[in-house]
Parts: sequence; structure tokens; C-alpha cells
Amino acid sequence: MKARTLKKDKVNIITMGCSKNLVDSEVLLSQLKGNGIDARHESNAEDNNIVIINTCGFIDNAKQESINTILEYATAKDQGLVDKVYVTGCLSQRYKDDLEDEIPQVDAFFGTRELPALLKKFKADYKHELVGERLLSHASHYAYMKISEGCDRPCSFCAIPLMRGGHVSRPIEELVKEAKHKVAGGTKEILLIAQDSTYYGLDLYKKRRLADLLRALSDVEGLEWIRLHYAYPTGFPMDVLEVMAERNNICNYLDIPLQHGSTEVLKTMRRGTTREKQEALINEIRNKIPDIAIRTTLITGHPGEGEKEFEEMVDFVERMRFERLGVFTYSHEEDTHAYGLEDSVPQVVKQERANRLMEIQEQISFELNQEKIGKEYKVLIDKKENGRFVGRTAYDSVEVDNEVLIDASKFYCRLGDFVNVKITEATEFDLYGEII
Repeated sequence: MKARTLKKDKVNIITMGCSKNLVDSEVLLSQLKGNGIDARHESNAEDNNIVIINTCGFIDNAKQESINTILEYATAKDQGLVDKVYVTGCLSQRYKDDLEDEIPQVDAFFGTRELPALLKKFKADYKHELVGERLLSHASHYAYMKISEGCDRPCSFCAIPLMRGGHVSRPIEELVKEAKHKVAGGTKEILLIAQDSTYYGLDLYKKRRLADLLRALSDVEGLEWIRLHYAYPTGFPMDVLEVMAERNNICNYLDIPLQHGSTEVLKTMRRGTTREKQEALINEIRNKIPDIAIRTTLITGHPGEGEKEFEEMVDFVERMRFERLGVFTYSHEEDTHAYGLEDSVPQVVKQERANRLMEIQEQISFELNQEKIGKEYKVLIDKKENGRFVGRTAYDSVEVDNEVLIDASKFYCRLGDFVNVKITEATEFDLYGEII
């Protein structure tokens, strides 16, 4: 018993879900370490005796993955392999009471905005001097920056407002300070994330100020790439494009989730737009920034999507020729507006439709990538694996987009460095190149 008492706690933080959750885990890691607590992110060490699981509750698959992870560590606790299990994040926020009843081995559940309460379990204080500082859980040359929390949009399918609350922007000064701190630590690329980045500033400044934020971040010396994610199409602030055009370190890249290509389904989704308006927006973006890569996401099988509406989305994808596309099947989520509608499309049909869209996108991506052969690009080297250095162009975000592969037996790169690469070969989602 004496030896047990003297044993120093070692905390392992496990992150499920999206990059926004990853940012929350990095903040938690920074706060724990700032209080002198031995904490790591997704450590494989066997001597971690406390586990914090940061869960995702967005769609069925993500929820099940989070539940499976909680159950795994609940079993480990029963077996004496860990002493304590804490659960935080979106799933915990949304289903706290049910989880407490079903998995009593968990020592405590916390919501998405209960970091101080979680820290108290470690007799730790929330250190305000650490606000904006994070210990990165991945390579330091890129970093996600959450510019706001929560969402005020009424989308029928989305449970994010239930888990994350209303939209709250972070002040420009705070974000600039964080960016400077990151650059001083070796960060060269910042990826701006939010539930809805185009809403930025409305709560703090009574007007949209995403363009002002981009300008302020662009002025940070040493910051070479700024990348914008999760830009809601309805009410898109067009002054953002002006800043993108005038600043070299803002990537010609825009992640703008459109969700569907049928006006009728968009209406049912409560997206506040039409197919025609979305097409006009994409065309205007491309007119103002001809050299832009647009990433979007679409949902198949939403209530109201019949064969006619799906074929409209097929036509939408074929004509818009998005540079990057992700497709998800609709998930019938409790307490959302769409939950009151009939989930009429069978899962197998949802998946077949998603597969068909991705087959179309594969061909589009292949054709667009073939056009890159023989051209030169600035590439940021992320990692080395399977005998190749793996990097990205300014038109590609981390993990979700194309990668540039460089033969490590012929060329040498340092991770986190920029290199100039000539593309020699291309497939649907990979580019192969030589350093010049």
C-alpha cells in the first residue's frame, strides 16, 4: 500500500473525432503539464494509470467508436490496469446521464465546456496565463487554431449546437498572440477551424470579422501558410476572398461544406440556400481566386432525398468539379430537427449513393491531378513512411487531401521544411514528385 501511495500519477489523453476535439485535448494537456502533472497524448506506455477520453458524439459511427473506447478502459479499470477513467467531450456532454447509468466504472463525466471542473479532479487550477498555449500532439510545423466555439446555425441534421452550445468567438488579439507563440515554437502553417468560421466576430464585434482576423494573422512574421476550414456558404463574407487574393501566406484553399446539390433537400436541411445560390457562390469564388482548391462535404440519404434529388446532386458534383470532396451518409440524430422526419432511405442505399459520388469524384480528382504533371509546387514535408517523404501543397490540408510522395532513396528532406517539387506522376489522390 505504501508503494502504491508513492506512485506518481501518469495521465493519458485519448482523442476521438475531429480536429476541434484535438485542439481541446491539446489545451487540456497544456493545463495539466502547467500544473506539474505528468500527462501525455495517446501514449502507448503501459504505466499510465489515469485515462481521459475526449469523445465524439457527432454521428452514429463516431458515437460507437467513443463508446467502445470507454468500455475498453472501463474493462481495464476492472482488471486493475488503470486506476481512474474520466470522460469528456461531445458524447459526454450529450449523453452524460445515460453513460453514468450504463458505465459506472467511469469516475466522472464532463461536458465540452467543463475544463476547470475536470482539472479539479487532479487538484489542478485553470491557469489563465496558459490560455492560447497548447502542447501539440503532432508534428510542430503545423497547428490547428480554433477561432470560435459552438454554432448558431439551425441545420436539421446537426447535433453540434446540442453538444457545443451557441457561437462564441475568440478575440483577434488572443488569436494573434497564440499564432506568434506557435511560430516561435516552429509552426509554419496554421489551420483555422470552427463549427462555422464565417460567423466569426458577430458576437464579439457585432459584425463578421473573419477578413480582419485573416489580415492580422497574415501579419505574423514567420507564418508561411494560413488555411481556412469550415466556411458556411450562406451569407459567406466575400471580403475574405479579397484578403486571400492580396496575401501570399493565405493558402488558396477553402473548405466550404455544401451538404447537398438539391434545392428541395437543402430546404429540408434548413441550410438557408438553394442549389443555384451555391453554384453562383462557387463560380464567384473561382472568378475572384482562379487558382483555388475548394473542398466540400456532402450528405447522402437525408430525409426527403429520393432518386430525383440524388440525381440532382450527382449532376451538381459532375458540373462543379470540386478539387476535394468528402461524402457522408445521413445519421438520424436524437433531438435534431430532422429526427422528427422519417429516416426513409435504407442505410445500404445511403452507402451506395455515397460510393457513387466518390467514384465520380475519383475520376474528377484523377483528371485534375494529371494536369499537375510537369508543374512545380511548394511542398511542406509532414512525415516519412514506407521509404518516402510525404508532403502537401498549399492546396491540400492535413490528412484529408492529396499527398505528395518523394522517393527517400533519391532525395533527402527534413520534416517541417518546405521544398520545391516537380510533379512526375499522379493518381486519383496522390502526387509523385522530385525535389528541384
